[in-house]
Amino acid sequence: MNRAAILHQEVPEDAPPDERDTLVQVEAAERALRVLDYRTERLEFGLDLAAVIDQLRTLAPVVAINLVESVAGDQRLAALAPALLETLEIPFTGNSSHGLRLTGDKLRSKRLLRAKGLPTPDWLVPSDLSPDRTVPSGSWILKPVAEDASARFSDAPVLVEGAGLAVALGACEKRSQGPWFAERYIQGRELNLALLQDEKGVQVLPVAEIWFVDFPLGQPRILDYAAKWEPDSFAYRHTPRHFDFEPADTPLLARLAEIGRACWDLFGLAGYARVDLRLDWEGAPWILEVNANPCLAPDAGFAAAAREAGLGFKDVVARLVQTALDAAGRLPPEGDRRHPAGIGAWL
Repeated sequence: MNRAAILHQEVPEDAPPDERDTLVQVEAAERALRVLDYRTERLEFGLDLAAVIDQLRTLAPVVAINLVESVAGDQRLAALAPALLETLEIPFTGNSSHGLRLTGDKLRSKRLLRAKGLPTPDWLVPSDLSPDRTVPSGSWILKPVAEDASARFSDAPVLVEGAGLAVALGACEKRSQGPWFAERYIQGRELNLALLQDEKGVQVLPVAEIWFVDFPLGQPRILDYAAKWEPDSFAYRHTPRHFDFEPADTPLLARLAEIGRACWDLFGLAGYARVDLRLDWEGAPWILEVNANPCLAPDAGFAAAAREAGLGFKDVVARLVQTALDAAGRLPPEGDRRHPAGIGAWL
């Protein structure tokens, strides 16, 4: 029986719901892999890379399932896991260290999107808000540069008017000791686009729309921490996911598929990914984020989109494993920037 290693970050017993969700993904992957006739071994990925290397060499897995979302609590280090697997030449699911580094830095990814002509909202960094510069009017959403924004929305202002941006960004950076930026708030419909690699390149799974039901006037229509992780909250209970679109949305769905494939190519993605978008009042789509390491829990958005496409969770895992094994069996083209850089890229 082939052996598969399941890599995940350390999850303390008192971890909040978003961190405990990692173990839900691990358990689901274990069940799927066993049905696929793999023997599974869990492996915690921490900063002691020598220990991780020893465990991987002892296990000698045929494939590794990479579910590492952070290292030592820092999401900026998540790309260390694929970098190490690349160095050890162990096939693994999901994106390369290069893809995770590109998409993990939200400002860098927005600059790449803008340079490619793909629509992403305007943004400002603290240096854009000097006293001698005019502060743009309107609403802006505050985001950390290298973390899941919803993890911070519970203890920071969500929307800020232009005049208050400098103070608000400064307070966020002081509290979190990390860089933040402000993104122009797009007030329209929220859409999630799941992408899954197949033998032809990438399959665009059915588009999901998040509905903000009965939100009171003045409450931002944003998927914050409560909406994702607190089942008893108003936001959680009033933000259902839907896959039903009107015939009039057919051109929109085609445009979203084009955007998804363009993002896939731009960032050299592999395995799976998710693109989060909003529509403005004119119906034009704007890319909020490209997530190269989306949650794989059976009750999360990616698995829901796969079910709409007729793929069970086991089917998704089987596709990811086969994609990883296929990639390991062939060399990338000469000069391909997606060629595994390995751990050396971090030194």
